[in-house]
Amino acid sequence: MLASKSMAESNNDNLIGFIASTVEKLREDVTAIREQMATREDLARLDGRFTGKLDVSITSVRGDIEQVQLRLDSIEHGVSSRFEHVEGELSRVRSAVYLLGKDRPDVLRLLGPVNAQ
Repeated sequence: MLASKSMAESNNDNLIGFIASTVEKLREDVTAIREQMATREDLARLDGRFTGKLDVSITSVRGDIEQVQLRLDSIEHGVSSRFEHVEGELSRVRSAVYLLGKDRPDVLRLLGPVNAQ
């Protein structure tokens, strides 16, 4: 019975040692995790930096979009002006062909089909 009691105490000591070492390891892990965690102040600072950078980026993108819009407006105005010029020139050419072809109806075919508007 003594051997059994001694064996039980040895097992208890081993179990207590195992539990103690496990608890100690958990305590060290929790301490390490706490050291790595960000504080509220850290998070607030980080949020402020990201918000500032985001605001700058948004402003920059808006400026780029406005520049593109202005350039597109300029291109549209140029194309519109040229198109109106070409329409005017085409109208003059049609008139000239019509006047020159009055006496020759076969030349009037150069004007293309007559569009009823």
